[in-house]
Amino acid sequence: MTVIALLSVAPVVEDSMSDEIAKAVDALEEYDVEYETNPMGTVIETDEIDELFAAAQAAHEAVDGDRVSTVLKIDDKRSRETSAAEKVEAVEEHLGRPATNREE
Repeated sequence: MTVIALLSVAPVVEDSMSDEIAKAVDALEEYDVEYETNPMGTVIETDEIDELFAAAQAAHEAVDGDRVSTVLKIDDKRSRETSAAEKVEAVEEHLGRPATNREE
């Protein structure tokens, strides 16, 4: 089973959140997950949903603040193995081009 999730953890503050978000991302290193951070959150892949929940909880708890907002969106494909990269590749196949217009 492959579990793919989008995790967004952030303190509720007026200033830059990057230092606190870095703490949340760093907390994922202690878990058996693959992840990629983007401007809107972090995509996490793992084989076990319990590992996903543990990693998400650690990321949430790593953020300092009086108020912390966490959103976890889970895609639990149970009928076959897949990956986040394969999901993007499927969209790109339909587009006939990369799914971005942003220059690297």
